[in-house]
Amino acid sequence: MLKVRKSEDRGVANFGWLDSKHTFSFGHYHDPAHMGVGPLRVINEDRVSAGRGFDAHGHRDMEIISYVLDGALEHKDSMGNGSVLRYGDVQRMSAGQGVVHSEFNHSKTEPVHFLQIWIQPDRVGEPGGYEEKHFDAAEKTGRLRLVASPDGRDGSVSMRQDASLYAAILNGEDRVSFPLQAGRIAYVHVARGGLNVNGVALKAGDAVRIDAEEQVVLDGAQDAEVLLFDLPQ
Repeated sequence: MLKVRKSEDRGVANFGWLDSKHTFSFGHYHDPAHMGVGPLRVINEDRVSAGRGFDAHGHRDMEIISYVLDGALEHKDSMGNGSVLRYGDVQRMSAGQGVVHSEFNHSKTEPVHFLQIWIQPDRVGEPGGYEEKHFDAAEKTGRLRLVASPDGRDGSVSMRQDASLYAAILNGEDRVSFPLQAGRIAYVHVARGGLNVNGVALKAGDAVRIDAEEQVVLDGAQDAEVLLFDLPQ
């Protein structure tokens, strides 16, 4: 069973310096039909103008993953972490008992484009945590590359949830499949380009929930970059 979420149906927040598209309910955008999938609670596609960003603000009990598509994202937090993330970097911040952080466009001339993902943890009240890894384009080309997992296997960042996140860059004759275990949900988000997911054509910003299927098949890609979530129900 497939349930498509079209790019143009997402929630919108535009403050001039920030152009954000919300796959699920977030902030002032609320739609009871789109509250998340399993523990996946947020996929925000953010474009932030040069030199602008999110001032220090707090979170707790959430696994927050940033996936940079273009530009440079500067991060600082109350745990003492500070870094500049660029394309290929994946950051995981566990808010745990509470953390304050800021996110700014590091560039004074170019925008930054990134996905911010929130996953509810399987336990609360834990200490905060932070991790980042870099994944070259070659690691994701023509295949699903694990970038986040419960145990940090295969060099992925770790998170406090029985969920896994894969990234792939696909084009032309590329075809990849992912076996979907019984009782699990797959969620595919198209970051750029276009492709078919189990025969359904999707474009940048589109997503699809897949359950009660034996596998997820990605093919027919045109300069596509996609994220695939393997989630508990």
